[in-house]
Parts: sequence; C-alpha cells; structure tokens
Amino acid sequence: MHACRTMLLATIAVLALTTQAFAVEKMKMGIQGANPPFNSKDTSGQVAGFDLEIGNALCARMKVECEVVTSDFDGLIPALNEHQTDFIISSMSITDERKQQVDFTAPYYVNKLQFVALKSKDFPTDKSTLKQTLLDKTIGAPIATQASDWLQSNLGAAITIKLYGTPEKAYSDLANGGVDALLADKYASYEWLKSEAGHNFEFKGEPVVERDQVGIAVRKDDPLRDRLNTALKSIIEDGSYKKINDKYFPFSIL
Repeated sequence: MHACRTMLLATIAVLALTTQAFAVEKMKMGIQGANPPFNSKDTSGQVAGFDLEIGNALCARMKVECEVVTSDFDGLIPALNEHQTDFIISSMSITDERKQQVDFTAPYYVNKLQFVALKSKDFPTDKSTLKQTLLDKTIGAPIATQASDWLQSNLGAAITIKLYGTPEKAYSDLANGGVDALLADKYASYEWLKSEAGHNFEFKGEPVVERDQVGIAVRKDDPLRDRLNTALKSIIEDGSYKKINDKYFPFSIL
C-alpha cells in the first residue's frame, strides 16, 4: 500500500511538472478597434487590421498567447497601467507626455500628419501662414492624438477645433460637411480617400508633421519592452513585417 501511494504521488508530481512545462504564457494587447486600416472591427465584431497582425506576429515570435482587449483611445493607457492589458499596439504616437506614463518600444511604423479637405475647396499650403488663412475655420481631429495636440499647440484660438472619439467619426463628419478640414494620420486618411465617402476629398498642402513615430506601449520599467523590441527586430529582418505592410500599403511605412 505504501509503495502504491508513493508511486501515485510521484505520478501526480510528474503530471504537474509536465503541465507546467507546457503551459503557454498569456498576454493581453490593448487596441482601439476604430482606426482603419490599422485597427477596426469586422462585421462579426472581431478586431482586424495592421496593428492586430503586427501584434499577432510579435506574440508568435515571443511564443505567447495573446488576447485582444478593446478600449476607447484615451482609455488605453489607464487600462494598461491598471493591468487590464500587458501592452498597447494601437497606432499610438510616441510623445514626451505619454512617456511620462508609459515606456515605448522602437517605432513599428512612422506616420505623417496632413490635412484633408474637399478637392473643390481652396486650402493654404504654406505652413507659416496657416493661422491667418484658416482664421474662423472649423478643423477636426481625433481626440487625444498627435493631430489634436498639434492643432491646439499651433493654431489655438485662431480656429474652432472639433474633436472626435474615433477617427471613423471624424471622417464621417468631414464627409457630411461638419468641418472645413480634418487633420489626421496620413496613412489612415490614405485608406479613407479610397472609399466612396472619401472620393471627393484630397490631401491639402504638405504634412505638418513629417515623422510621427508610432510605438508599442508597456508599463514603466517593464522588461516586456525588451522582448517586444527583440521580436520586432526579428520580424523585420526575416521579411514577416514586409508581408503585413504590403497587405495594407503599396509602400513601406517603417
């Protein structure tokens, strides 16, 4: 009896160690889900887009199982710091203000900020005179973004700034004549301009920001940043990143 009990305990111990050895590390990635083609929800409510595919590729390279947690854009950092997610991959610009709250990986793409307005509407192209020529105009931007920050810092009281909870709502209001122009990420606008709603609109002037670096956010001093950087470097070097890039854009956004 004693021998049987000893064998049973040994078997249980081996099973426990085996189960532990094969346990998959799990992580949660925060994504907005309302900024196509980078992140949006399909007809079934599932998140899709460039951000998700890059996130999945990084998770596969780190050999972790990742789950998507969606949030309003301005709720992504609070959710991260409250441990509701492990990292944010949602086209978040790397800014000094955000770096006070979170750490960022190396950029996983580089965007630009550019105005979009009706093709038929005259629009200033000289950045030095924007404040004068846009006087009394209403310009839109997604809230809590580099675009909204730029408008408030550079044009201030000269214009009326209209902010939107999601880029989708911003483009919809632009199409319906709710604003004179929209300042937004160039590559998101590029996608919208190809749509039926956007075919009467175009980019205006030159980008007001040429290198809007976009990174993956993690909690302060989290070693996960190093793991993500290593994984990002790996998918860039072996061509996995380029395959995802080419699925969404006919040019490199890195």
